[in-house]
Amino acid sequence: MTDDTITVRYTCPHCEAVTSLERPPNLADRSVTKLTQPGWEYATANDSAEQREAADGIEFVCGEDGPVTDLEGGSVDGCGRPFYLNFVRYEQGIELEPEPPTYGGPRFDFNE
Repeated sequence: MTDDTITVRYTCPHCEAVTSLERPPNLADRSVTKLTQPGWEYATANDSAEQREAADGIEFVCGEDGPVTDLEGGSVDGCGRPFYLNFVRYEQGIELEPEPPTYGGPRFDFNE
């Protein structure tokens, strides 16, 4: 780790394995999801730090982007499935909401 980065841990939503990544300390992380957000562009965990931070998020492949651990730090195999770190996004200075929203559970419209 360098002086201008921190180690951030992300938990796979499929199997709860933990992936660590060096990131700048001024994070704009919104959520970790099993699916991509429509229209968002994702860097990979192996891209340069500049490419990762310029994207809309980061795509991880559990266990293939480096070592993974359990929640206590013990070495485990990852499940090999993709998951996505979604950054906070802005358009013309307004924060965009992800689709589907990443909070409050599913939303249904029962109006006829």
